Amino acid sequence: MPDDTITVGFIGLGTMGAFMAANIQKAGYPLVVHDIRREAGANRLAAGAAWAETPRAVAERCDVIFTSLPGPKEFEPVVFGPDGILAGIRPGAALFDLTTNAQALVRRMAAALAEKGAHGFDAPVSGGPKGAESGRLAIWVGGDRAVYDRFKPVLDAFGDQAAHIGPIGSATVAKLVHNMAGYAVQTVMAEVFSMGVKAGMDPLDLWAAVRQGAMGRRRSFDRLADQFLVGAYDPPAFPLKLAHKDISLAVGMGRDLGVPMRLCNLTLEEVNEALARGWGDLDSRVSMTLQLERANVAVRCDPAAVQAVLDADGAPTVTARGGKG
Repeated sequence: MPDDTITVGFIGLGTMGAFMAANIQKAGYPLVVHDIRREAGANRLAAGAAWAETPRAVAERCDVIFTSLPGPKEFEPVVFGPDGILAGIRPGAALFDLTTNAQALVRRMAAALAEKGAHGFDAPVSGGPKGAESGRLAIWVGGDRAVYDRFKPVLDAFGDQAAHIGPIGSATVAKLVHNMAGYAVQTVMAEVFSMGVKAGMDPLDLWAAVRQGAMGRRRSFDRLADQFLVGAYDPPAFPLKLAHKDISLAVGMGRDLGVPMRLCNLTLEEVNEALARGWGDLDSRVSMTLQLERANVAVRCDPAAVQAVLDADGAPTVTARGGKG
């Protein structure tokens, strides 16, 4: 049973945040919510949550606070602004930032909270909107282990794979490595598929073939079924503008550390070009179509035929939104 003496605050009720806050509330925790748009909290308020007018007001009332925001520029004023979390945080309270953020910023957040006798964690999630809704989320957490253990039951209320992975900043590294790898791989896939199609292969036949190789057996190519093979990028499973933010953070980290990241920088250039086309609100994989244009080839497979390939070996079903059911 949840500890109903722990009051939970949740700031940022967008696509991901709304689902995570709902699952926390369904688990029985008292909930205080805030968003830049009050209407975003309507469902939670109708279910009994309390509204706070500012992040400071959330912090003043809560034992643990979660932030789920688009990125660093939104996170910084929520924490450090005059009505931010730092101005109202209680001694002993904890802030778990679920945002995909910048390592330097989450470390600064944790240091500032420590001066108030509170605790800061970077806790980015992986699983997308469907995972946020179902509770099938990985939550990587960096920060004090003992405090993490205290609040882990709250994390378990909205994620099935919460894990403490190191000191503050560690989880941000893991999330950026994970996301950067994904975006770099999709850029390579567009290149090699355009080569194969231009060499004369049908894209569905080519895809069905490479899935049987060593990389394909690890399901690396299954991700192409969602958007790329069928040419469907709207509505987005994950918008290009948010992918651009993640890639920029990863490249920035490499630059700060003096690590050469040629492919990652090329990936950033691809996404910059896609944003310049006005594709920011489309699915992040839309940037793969730039390579198709350069190669002067088309990839547009019958969704039913794509699904038939997946069904042949029991792979998950592709949904109309482009995610997997």
